[in-house]
Amino acid sequence: MTRVFSGVKPTGHLTLGNYLGAMRQWAAVDQHRSDALFCVVDLHALTVDHDPARLRRLSRQAASLLLAAGLDPELCTLFVQSHVDEHARLSYVLECVATDGEMRRMIQYKEKAARERERGGSVRLSLLTYPVLMAADILAYGTDEVPVGHDQTQHVELARDLAVRFNQRYGHTFVVPRATSPAVAARVMNLLEPTSKMGKSDDVGPGIVYLLDEPDVARKKVMRAVTDSGREVVYDREERPGLANLLEILAACAGGDPAELAGKYDSYGALKKDTAEAVVEVLRPVQRRHQELCADPGYVEGVLREGAEKARGMARPTVDAAYRAIGLLPPGTATP
Repeated sequence: MTRVFSGVKPTGHLTLGNYLGAMRQWAAVDQHRSDALFCVVDLHALTVDHDPARLRRLSRQAASLLLAAGLDPELCTLFVQSHVDEHARLSYVLECVATDGEMRRMIQYKEKAARERERGGSVRLSLLTYPVLMAADILAYGTDEVPVGHDQTQHVELARDLAVRFNQRYGHTFVVPRATSPAVAARVMNLLEPTSKMGKSDDVGPGIVYLLDEPDVARKKVMRAVTDSGREVVYDREERPGLANLLEILAACAGGDPAELAGKYDSYGALKKDTAEAVVEVLRPVQRRHQELCADPGYVEGVLREGAEKARGMARPTVDAAYRAIGLLPPGTATP
């Protein structure tokens, strides 16, 4: 079967964008058609300043929400990244294959580093190198496909480049992965800043619908969404990003094509109202299941424990092979 790997970073509460752009696809399609692994990538959250207790809470919450979204441990492998040592083991080996220039060209690093310099601060070294850890996440499992949002495709390209380079220098060791993304709502935008992604780490809370927002809170956020000048409801991502975002969210929640849906509305208010109700309805079953899982924390812990054990067994042969290929002496080998 095709092997799929993807993950969520517990740097904030998961959002409607995470669900429509990734999690729902994982549950509805990927875990059924492939040998799928899904991971709470908590090591990536260490690249920025963080509160340790909050990171633990968000990691548990992310795992519970992935299950609430429909991931089934009988169909896929769900685990926490730091519970599987092979990720860190392989990351260093791949750092020895990657170049400084490749790291500094990463768009997210350049943007975050620039913002930090404007504030007079500095960034952690791990922010520069974490794309290599992401490559290790992917390559350790012989991954064929990585379902990601558009903002992460550059990182998958890096994983491809490192896999090809390693294979050419040291012998064929890694599968060369490819990025995939859903056609609609692959990138849900901030409701107040429709040219920016609806990111869980954003500071603009009113523009973000979180998966655990109460129905009235979610409705108010959608109703207050920024729209564009003019009165006609049209779908134009470049010229009318606010409307396009609402239409894409509605299409993803209730079905349909954004351009065709635009023709059904003659006012922004009606579009916002229908979009708000569609959002509330799509979140309702996720929130209900999440409440059930919170009442049974032992179940979630068991899923993560078994998932880590399974993932460890899948990754170790590939990582051991990479160590041998690059010239590291296997443990227990007698020396002359």
